Amino acid sequence: MNEPNPYQAEGEPEYQWGPPQPYGYPQQGPGYGDPHAGPPAHPGYAPTQPGYTPTQPAGTPVPGAVAGYGPAPLAPMSPAVTIGDITVVGDQIITPAGTMPLKGAVWNAVDLSRTSEKIPTYAIVLAVVFSLACLVGLFFLLMKEKETSGYIQVSVASGGKHHTTMIPAHGPEVFQQVMAQVGYARTLSV
Repeated sequence: MNEPNPYQAEGEPEYQWGPPQPYGYPQQGPGYGDPHAGPPAHPGYAPTQPGYTPTQPAGTPVPGAVAGYGPAPLAPMSPAVTIGDITVVGDQIITPAGTMPLKGAVWNAVDLSRTSEKIPTYAIVLAVVFSLACLVGLFFLLMKEKETSGYIQVSVASGGKHHTTMIPAHGPEVFQQVMAQVGYARTLSV
């Protein structure tokens, strides 16, 4: 492995594997957050007024949708939509399985949740207590409680890769919310 690199251009420095300094070694001087370090030599920004940090350079138009021309343009590297651990940024889909191209992506969502209806425990206790006093206590048995459990499964396939995520369903409205996000992601994938 000590042979010279045959693909190295003339005048290029020799490539060294790994970081320039072993990871974890102490840095020279005070570290970040050291109260005795004082102000940084070169601040990352220079505020124009005390307590004000500009979020966009002056004169930059705020992105907005143009009627009839599809989704609104996005700022670079701002997520367009995030569904579970799937994030759409620019022209890429970022997942734990790796990045995929956005164009031509196939999105799928499956509702694996269920909503059940039952009489709550406190209604049974109140019905027993008030039925001894009068029969009006039986009306407590008409109380119902809805409980949703399960997941919404969202999968995306693009560029020869596939990723699936499970989103917990806390209520019956979660599937409509996820389908709205998937629908938006589908419009971006066209």
